[in-house]
Amino acid sequence: MIELSTHLWIQFGVFMAIMVGVSAYAAKKTKTMEDFAISGASLGPYVLGLSLAATLFSAATFMGYPGYSYAWGFSNLWLYLAIFIGAPLGFITIAKTVYRQNEHQHSLSLPDWLGDYYESDLLRVGTGLIMLFNLFYIAAQFSAGAQIFENMLGLNYLTGLVVIAVIVVAYVYVGGSYADVYTDGVQAVMMAATGVIVFLSGLYFFGDWSFTKTMETIVDSFREQDGKLLQVFNPDSNYYAMTAVLGLFIIQFSFAAQPQLFNKVLSLKKERDLRKMIIVYVVAAAASLFVLFGGLYARVAVPGLEQADLALLEYVAWGFPPFLAAFVAVVILAAALSTTDGLFVVLSTVFANDIYKKVLVKRGWIQATPERADEVALKMSRVVVLIVGVLAALLVINPPTFLADLMWIGISGVSAGTLGPVMYAVFGKKRAGARAAEGSMIIGLLFYLVIVFTGIESSPLAAGGWATLVGIATMWILARRYPYEPREAEAKGGR
Repeated sequence: MIELSTHLWIQFGVFMAIMVGVSAYAAKKTKTMEDFAISGASLGPYVLGLSLAATLFSAATFMGYPGYSYAWGFSNLWLYLAIFIGAPLGFITIAKTVYRQNEHQHSLSLPDWLGDYYESDLLRVGTGLIMLFNLFYIAAQFSAGAQIFENMLGLNYLTGLVVIAVIVVAYVYVGGSYADVYTDGVQAVMMAATGVIVFLSGLYFFGDWSFTKTMETIVDSFREQDGKLLQVFNPDSNYYAMTAVLGLFIIQFSFAAQPQLFNKVLSLKKERDLRKMIIVYVVAAAASLFVLFGGLYARVAVPGLEQADLALLEYVAWGFPPFLAAFVAVVILAAALSTTDGLFVVLSTVFANDIYKKVLVKRGWIQATPERADEVALKMSRVVVLIVGVLAALLVINPPTFLADLMWIGISGVSAGTLGPVMYAVFGKKRAGARAAEGSMIIGLLFYLVIVFTGIESSPLAAGGWATLVGIATMWILARRYPYEPREAEAKGGR
């Protein structure tokens, strides 16, 4: 373990040196609120495609999803299918319409886009506040990083939590969206390589490079340990029935409209590059997803772990050379950075741009020239980064049972309140009024809260899926009652 920790310190030091260099470069390019939020809408498809993949796969996924595999066995492969099929389909469905509309709106975030499209400050502020659900998502990444520091470097959990929080906050504070996207590109390549390495390692350890033999070894081991690990619908898992799996696919589809991914579309320089961006994303994501097999392999190699989220770390420590095991740990830390930086940028943009500039200043409640407003917004965005970092860390003073469950609280809350208006903007035949979008936001969110607090749905992923579906249905129903009327724009102080 001493040798492993030494490798990890060295590799993490090199990685952070690279990130510091990228952040310093990004700081020079971050001059305005638009730069901080969407990189000045000037980035190309390859770096953004990699950034999409890196943001999708966080430390909570690199530890939490193998943890699901370790705890529930083969039923977790439903997650692989849902992510591989549902999320890309969501991007393909949503991205083009969002991008084309934003050529006229010039919005900087998901709440900003919805507020501009439906000409509603209530929707802008309401969806902005819904973004606070992402505190749970950020907290899951912080906890994952802290557990790596604890289990592989010998730091106590709280010290590790402080270290990972300080690192993330510092480089987002400096570089904003430029730092987010450029560092994500590096991290995505590392994550894809790790997914492939982990998958191939099981073929080497358990099947003499034969996939069939490897699966036979895993099946035999699972049969001896717990027959439920072999079931397609494990009754102890989030995928206990086909209805739960359907909810899983719905929430993965809606993941495409998550704010930290949505702003990547707004950052793209040219519409014709959308196809290239999505292809790059799919390739990188498919490779990264192989990390789910690490949980299956760990159940064979190191059965009996009390904390399933540690499965991948224990597996690489069990079978990998110290240098390679350390590399996997560094990649997981990189995954924590790649997701949290995007979320920090989103939350900062919500308060600095969407609420301060687009509501308080625009309505005249705060007096400021455009230049002064942008200057204050940029400063405010960086203060919000500090506040969000502290709040997220406080949520995980004690590590959660499943990192991925905590992460999906954030994703589901945002999707339930926002996907209805987004989907109607994409597919609606006639433009809907602001009241319809506002109603969808409120009802979708309330339905999600009811599901969570009553325990109607035990799977956190399916709970988000059903609430999102209710939000979408509500939007279509209310759109018939509240069609778009041009005078709404003037009445609401819209553009």
